[in-house]
Amino acid sequence: MGKQRGFGRFLTTLEIELPSGELEVWKSRKYRKRDLSSPTHGWGVWWAPTSRGWWIGVLFAIGSFLFALGAVPSYARLVHRHADALTFFVGSLFFTSAALLQYRESAEAVLAFEKRTASLLEKGGLLRIGWLACLVQLVGTFFFNISTAGASLTHVSQATLIDVSYRPDMFGSICFLVASLLAWIEVSDGWWSWSPGEYSWWVTVVNLLGSVAFGVSAIAPYLYSFHDSVKANNLSNLGTFVGAVFFLLGAVLLLPERGQGASSSA
Repeated sequence: MGKQRGFGRFLTTLEIELPSGELEVWKSRKYRKRDLSSPTHGWGVWWAPTSRGWWIGVLFAIGSFLFALGAVPSYARLVHRHADALTFFVGSLFFTSAALLQYRESAEAVLAFEKRTASLLEKGGLLRIGWLACLVQLVGTFFFNISTAGASLTHVSQATLIDVSYRPDMFGSICFLVASLLAWIEVSDGWWSWSPGEYSWWVTVVNLLGSVAFGVSAIAPYLYSFHDSVKANNLSNLGTFVGAVFFLLGAVLLLPERGQGASSSA
C-alpha cells in the first residue's frame, strides 16, 4: 500500500502502487462524486436529468434560490408573512430531497476500487468522512423542515415560537456548519489547502461560507435577546440571503464537478 492522507481517523486520500508499477490515487470526494458518463464540457454538463449528481445540484440550487427569495424584504412585503414562510418551507423540502440523494450517493460509494483496499480500511478503523458529512447535512435539512414549518404558525407565544422555529433553525445551522467543515477537510486532507483549479475545492469553500452566514442568521434573535425584533430580523434576513447565495453558487458548481471527478484518476 502507498501513502495515506487524512485527518485523524478520517481517510481522505490513498495512494496504491499497482502490480504494473503505476500509482493509483483514490480521493474520497472525487470518488464519491465522479460520474463516468458525465461530459467534461458542453451542454451535457448543465443538462443531464438521468444523472443523480445532476439532480443533487439542481435540487440544492432550487432550495437555495427559494431561501434567498424569501429573505428579500420586498418579496416578503409583497406576498405577506404566511406566503413568505411557505417559500422557506418549500425551499427546505428541496434541500432535504437533495440531501437524501447525496446521502445515498455517499452510502453507495464503496465500489470496486474501495473493495480492493477493504482490508486496509477495516484494519485501521478508518472513518468515512464523506458519508458522515452527508449524514450530518441530511439531519440539518430535517431541522430546517421543522423550523420553516414552525415559522408559518400564527398567533403563538414567543416561547412557543422559540421552541418550534428558532431552536430547530439553530440546530440546522450547526449541522450545516459541521457538514461543510467535514467536506472542507475531505477535500483539503486537513485544515488547509489551496486548489482553485478544482471544482471540489470551490464547492466546499462557498458552502462553508454559506454555512457561516446561515449561522449568523440563526443566532440573530439571541444576539438581541428577542427584544429588538427589527434588528434581529434584518440581521437574520441578511445572513439567510448571503448564505443562500453562497449555497446557490455551490450547487451550480456541483454540475461541472461531476465531469472533473470522472476525468480524474480517482
